[in-house]
Amino acid sequence: MLAYLKTFTPADFDGAATRVVALPFVPGKGLRGDDYLRELAAPNFYFHVTTAYSILRHNGVDLGKANFIGSLNLCDA
Repeated sequence: MLAYLKTFTPADFDGAATRVVALPFVPGKGLRGDDYLRELAAPNFYFHVTTAYSILRHNGVDLGKANFIGSLNLCDA
C-alpha cells in the first residue's frame, strides 16, 4: 500500500479542495473536496476506528486510551 501512495505527486491534489465528489447515495449531488473531507470522510473514518476499538475492548483485548491516541510529539513548554 505504501508503494501505491508514493505514486501520487503534489500536482495530483491541485484543485482537490474545490473538485466535486459525487455522492452515489444522493444521485446528481456532490460535495466540494474540502467539505467532503470535513463533513463525511473524516467523521466516517473516526466512527469506524472508534467502533473497531469498542468491539476489541468488548472482546477482551487489552487496549486503553494511549493505544487509541497513539504517540504524541511532545515539546518543552
